[in-house]
Amino acid sequence: MKPAILLIIIVVLIFPSSPSASIHHRVKAAFIREGNVWTLVDGKETQVTNTGNIHSEPKWSTDGTLLAYQAETSAGGQSELWIYNFATREKKKISYNGHVPKWAPHKNHLAYINNGILDISDLNRFYNIATGVSDFTWLPDGSGFLLSSSGTLNPDGWSSASLFTKKVGDNYEDIVLFGGVEPFFTLPKEIGTNEQNKLIAVNAEELTYSPSGKWISFVVSPTASWSMDSDMVCVIDSLGKNFEVLDEMILQVGQPKWSPSTDTLAYIAGGGRIVFGFKNKDLKVKEMPASGTYTPADYADLDFDWMTDNSLVVSRIKEQEWTNDFSKHPLPALYTLNIDSTKQTKITSPPKGYGDYAPQYIPSIEKLVWLRGKSLTDTKRDLWIGNADGTDAMEWVRDIEEIVFFEE
Repeated sequence: MKPAILLIIIVVLIFPSSPSASIHHRVKAAFIREGNVWTLVDGKETQVTNTGNIHSEPKWSTDGTLLAYQAETSAGGQSELWIYNFATREKKKISYNGHVPKWAPHKNHLAYINNGILDISDLNRFYNIATGVSDFTWLPDGSGFLLSSSGTLNPDGWSSASLFTKKVGDNYEDIVLFGGVEPFFTLPKEIGTNEQNKLIAVNAEELTYSPSGKWISFVVSPTASWSMDSDMVCVIDSLGKNFEVLDEMILQVGQPKWSPSTDTLAYIAGGGRIVFGFKNKDLKVKEMPASGTYTPADYADLDFDWMTDNSLVVSRIKEQEWTNDFSKHPLPALYTLNIDSTKQTKITSPPKGYGDYAPQYIPSIEKLVWLRGKSLTDTKRDLWIGNADGTDAMEWVRDIEEIVFFEE
């Protein structure tokens, strides 16, 4: 054997390549660090903004060539909407006030809400689409929208939220702003899991279609002050006929997520904001129409992600009463669970003073990532990466608030 080849073999055996080095070319992500957007492409970190006023999750276009992000302004409640082009590295302002941006599933057009009006931008100009909109989602084929309109305060109390559909063609100039919608569903004035646990159905948010498109999940909340304490996760079929209230939840913990390819919904049930205690937060899975609970007694779950159609990863803590001393808050570790066998396994053991939060599974590289930090409100956490069972874990990116990966 030639000496050069022998040397290469010895080096590889003694110094194996790190997990991050082998996956750099397959990973593209955007993250927030100190209020700025950064990208992670081919293993290289690149700063996109330097204003320090960006704190909401960037949104990838369907083809991964563009990134949308919201920049907070000095005007209360307003945020500029920008896009970043990866090919040209150019930034372009799309709107002086835009919220909840969502890319079309079939082309690089961006929809967003501006003062209750749904707009679409083709990246050159914007078009008014519908008014009285509080939340929305694109129809799965991109042919229009499922719209939510919040209830209003009337002399006899609050009215309930309503859902509508509105079709759009390729020529947005032909769309009428007022009307042109089809009623989809009007929520009952009050909803709940039983007579003792009800809330007024003022808002319907987080509208999400299941993989088959046959079901829609959403979160119903009362007025803003009450929504911190109790919301309801609901489902309805795509015909607007079969409506079901699944459970009580709060918006700040574990948003409902459909499994990768089946009509199975996971969410963290339990009312009461975190400041009322780290307790009564249970991971539940709803496989239409069956359901199950997977959080052990004396534990609470903070967040989760699907890994496969029958397995999840969960950020879990021991139950504890709230204290204003953050150093005494329980710190979570990650667990995996199989919804068929119900087997659950602890896969991380963070060092003293640290917890593992916000787990994400990245199918394209078959790796698990999570944020390791000192508290639930820590904005300078580090990104860790490891195998799906927690092995070969290593620190990857330092000092980030949140991160979103692009998946084909």
